[in-house]
Amino acid sequence: MKSIVILVSGRGSNMEAIVRARLPGARISAVISNRPDAKGLEFATANGIPAIVVDHKAFPTREAFDRALGEAIDAHAPNLVVLAGFMRVLTEEFVRHYEGRLFNIHPSLLPAFPGLHTHRRALEAGVRVHGATVHFVTAALDCGPVVIQAVVPVLPGDDEETLSARVLAQEHRIYPQAVRWFVEERLSVAPDGRVTVRGESAAAAAWTVPALDPLARDWSEACGTGS
Repeated sequence: MKSIVILVSGRGSNMEAIVRARLPGARISAVISNRPDAKGLEFATANGIPAIVVDHKAFPTREAFDRALGEAIDAHAPNLVVLAGFMRVLTEEFVRHYEGRLFNIHPSLLPAFPGLHTHRRALEAGVRVHGATVHFVTAALDCGPVVIQAVVPVLPGDDEETLSARVLAQEHRIYPQAVRWFVEERLSVAPDGRVTVRGESAAAAAWTVPALDPLARDWSEACGTGS
């Protein structure tokens, strides 16, 4: 069994999705929050998972908080630490300690729109598609090796709320999948930062938004780029 510790700051809906997935070979050893009032702690307790608070306000520095957080995590000997709406910027020392076993999910198609307010920025940029990314965490914010991404269309009339809801639904699909791949030891990271999944299919599929006219000619073939 692989031990997994999940960090939340609020409701932790992605944490809920991972717990509800009941992944074979995985044990959710603890849910830890930096906020005593985080709703995710209630869900953890209701599901028999140790719910722990390490309140960041009780520490004079970010480094002191991260050390205490690391001690709470390591008490459960985790194979994987999962950030699920954990709203703290972690120190480089903390990230190095969990290198290769620390996941985050970000509500954009990284490297597009790192940081905050991703849905607003996507709408302002006028992109046709948006989405979510599960990645390994590195010291550079939202820049770690990409494990899996989900793409959603940006629809006419979308606002931040509707776009966020569409992305969140996909987050709940891809985060348990990424964790399962880790538990099954199917992930590997190349020196260039590319993540491969053992057994991943190489289907030549694509999603076009808006959809192509069904009567359109094969432009790749016409341009001499077809196989």
